[in-house]
Amino acid sequence: MQDLTLVMAQLDPLVGDIPGNADRAIEAVREARIEHGADIVVFPELYLSGYPPEDLLLRPSMETRLREARSRMAAKVVRDVLVIIGYPGRREGNGYNLAGLLYNGEWLDEYAKQVLPNYQVFDERRYFATGEQSLVIEHKGAKLGLLICEDLWDGAPVRKARDDGAEILLTLNASPYHQDKPGERLRLLEQRAAEVGLPVVYVNTIGGQDELVFDGGSACVDGSGVLRVLAPYWQAGLMPVQFVQEGGRWVPQEGEIEPPEEPEESLYCALVSGLRDYVNKSGFDGVVMGLSGGIDSALSLAIAVDALGPQRVQAVMMPYRYTADISREDAAEQARMLGVGYQVLPIEPMVDAFMATLVETFAGTQRDTTEENLQSRCRGVLLMAISNKKGLMVLTTGNKSEMAVGYATLYGDMVGGFNALKDVYKTWVYRLARWRNTQSPAIPERVIERPPSAELAPDQKDSDSLPDYDVLDAILMRYIEGDMSAEAIIESGYDRDDVYRVVQLVDRCEYKRRQAPVGVRVTPRGFGRDRRYPIVNGWQPGE
Repeated sequence: MQDLTLVMAQLDPLVGDIPGNADRAIEAVREARIEHGADIVVFPELYLSGYPPEDLLLRPSMETRLREARSRMAAKVVRDVLVIIGYPGRREGNGYNLAGLLYNGEWLDEYAKQVLPNYQVFDERRYFATGEQSLVIEHKGAKLGLLICEDLWDGAPVRKARDDGAEILLTLNASPYHQDKPGERLRLLEQRAAEVGLPVVYVNTIGGQDELVFDGGSACVDGSGVLRVLAPYWQAGLMPVQFVQEGGRWVPQEGEIEPPEEPEESLYCALVSGLRDYVNKSGFDGVVMGLSGGIDSALSLAIAVDALGPQRVQAVMMPYRYTADISREDAAEQARMLGVGYQVLPIEPMVDAFMATLVETFAGTQRDTTEENLQSRCRGVLLMAISNKKGLMVLTTGNKSEMAVGYATLYGDMVGGFNALKDVYKTWVYRLARWRNTQSPAIPERVIERPPSAELAPDQKDSDSLPDYDVLDAILMRYIEGDMSAEAIIESGYDRDDVYRVVQLVDRCEYKRRQAPVGVRVTPRGFGRDRRYPIVNGWQPGE
């Protein structure tokens, strides 16, 4: 009875670091051979360039660097292991998304991705031509059919590989996370395997890249669609899959299966991973953030500490005359709970100085949001000064509900380099805060229970300006994720005035979102790469 050991290399490449990614691949193959007796090692999609490389693919030197990296791999990768690894490449004047096969110092063949996604965050037709052929290669008695990510979701390349004699399907992936995506993937794997009656090995990348985050979850299902191996989510590593030939078919043996995550845990890990990789890959020493005593900054602080450790996080309370005593107390208490550096920098002298300078300019006008925004902008100035002086990235804290309707101040609380909560609706902010406290004390309970307020005016509450967050988020999800019109949302049971007020705010505030920091994308329709609306337009939201 023959057997075959395949190792899924669930790793976190750095986009553009082609030599470094190649070196990590060489080491991973060596480790897979020594620790697991690997016959085959499979890496994720576009591993050598990192994913997504975007317009780096248009750089003339990209192909030269890839050739050098592949030559070094051919010289240094251990023998007797078939390596299947993703990279971009130009062939006969066209760019392709490729999977290359390396064995005993020789690059044997290449497979070009056949289905190029061009929706949501994907823009592959900008860079790549479509592959036309399936590729089946025999190794140690097993016929291996290659696929790359969207090939599996489409399905046609899966059937072509089976028809060309594949006995095991290997798919290289860079599948970004969003809420509920892990379950969608596993259902897809089960469906495709059962359709063609072949085992499928699914190798996914991991880690954060700009606003995208990858959760891993590399897996293998058998020819009936039964899950046999599932690698841990949110952990880089090498996961072996043992195949045994039984009755002329290759059957994956039962191995480690990661238990399912709660929705809150999965989302929280995505935010931690995205922030950690953004800060570390960008070379920042740590982060500085405003800690207001409110729920958004409290959750952001917990995420930052879990991502970077308390010694790399500095929190700053910047009170004004409208800042409640309980906000000051809760901010100080949370900083103590989490062990972060903490300062109190009152902004009243700054605000007074600005108002004194503007007194003649503002003569004859009434107090309005201008004065409220000035408070926020003074805080932004302080945070950016600390950032410049100490080399710390400013972590901003606005949630998706606020970003959607523009309940944020340009050059004020929107100041920053990254926003972990940018794609998290307010209702989920509360869910995450409660979940995080079940793991260990991290957020004072009073912060979670009290009504949210920007504290820019006396007795101010968010509900003074916005519908309750349960209602607001339901409308926003239908308008943003569902692309429903205002009238369709109203027909589904929401108040006409609320709906029109919300959708008009969303449309009117596109200019703000264009100037907002990047943040982790965790919904199927995040602001940024996959929701591109014109700033100036005459579109009417009714129909």
